[in-house]
Amino acid sequence: MIIFWIIFFIAALLVEAATFALVSIWFAAGAMGALITASLGGNLTLQLIVFTLVSGILLAFTRPMLKKLFPNKFIPTNSELEVGKTAVVTENIDNETGGGRVRLGGVNWAAVSADGAKISEGAVVTVTEVRSAKLAVILKANDSGGESDTKN
Repeated sequence: MIIFWIIFFIAALLVEAATFALVSIWFAAGAMGALITASLGGNLTLQLIVFTLVSGILLAFTRPMLKKLFPNKFIPTNSELEVGKTAVVTENIDNETGGGRVRLGGVNWAAVSADGAKISEGAVVTVTEVRSAKLAVILKANDSGGESDTKN
C-alpha cells in the first residue's frame, strides 16, 4: 500500500498545481498521513482512517479560513465589460422584426431594445445588458431618438 499512497499523494499534488482551487491539497495531506501509517506497519483499515481523519480535519478547519483570506473575486468577461457604455445605432433597432445593430468601441454588435422601443439609426444608446451575442440597449437620456448629438 505504500506505493499506492505515494501515487495518490503525487496525483493530488499535480491536480492542485493544475487548478490552484484548494480542492485536492487536503487529500494530498491525508495521503501523506496514510503513507506514514503504512510505513510504520499500520493495517489498511488504520491507513484509511488516518487518510479520512487528516483530510477531513484539514478540510473542515483550514478551507474556511483560506476562503476568507483569498476571496473569490468576480472577474467580468469582455462582454460584461460593455454594460453601461455608450454605442451608436448603425441599423434601426426593432424588436418585432429582430433587426438592429450598434457600433461599440469599433465593434459591430447585434442589438435589441431593452424597453421594447424602436430606435432609429444614428441614435446614441446605452448598453444595459448582454444577452448572448446581442446587446440590450436603451436610448441615451440626452438623445431625441433619431439623431446623435455627436457628429462624425
